[in-house]
Amino acid sequence: MSVHPRQGTPALLQIGAILSRLSGKEALSEVSRYLRAEFPHFRWVGVYTLHGETLKLSGWDGDQPTEHVEIPIGRGVCGRAAREKKTVVVEDVRSAPEYLACFLETRAEIVVPILDGDRVLGEIDIDGNEVKAFDSSDAAFLGQVATRLIAPARDVVDPPPSGATSSGALPVVRL
Repeated sequence: MSVHPRQGTPALLQIGAILSRLSGKEALSEVSRYLRAEFPHFRWVGVYTLHGETLKLSGWDGDQPTEHVEIPIGRGVCGRAAREKKTVVVEDVRSAPEYLACFLETRAEIVVPILDGDRVLGEIDIDGNEVKAFDSSDAAFLGQVATRLIAPARDVVDPPPSGATSSGALPVVRL
């Protein structure tokens, strides 16, 4: 499985369109839904945001919710990606002792950090139902997605003052 270059550009444009109309958790949830619908090998898609030393699930799409709505950064593949500030690909979760089991069907996982400079804001976590479901094309594509998720992740981690947006602009009030 992989993300073909011809799929990547249109998908990034669609994600841009989603982010132009939504922010914060709504944006993270909608991007999760879009990714899962567009890429069949993405069987569960979640976006976690980092709050102190804990990753908190801020948006997801899948057949069922995960029990791991909060993950300490000292645990699991998700915690490792946050600690090391790099993408982690697990080809077979059954041979990865640090994997936090969620679903019996899951056989592979990819976790891509959302970095604002050197600061971890969160991460994209995707499960696949086949061994070796993810390759370098998935990592490259999801790295581009993660860059686009900086603003909505920042809105969740550091909410803007009431009435302001992540760009600092105030909304227009029509009377």
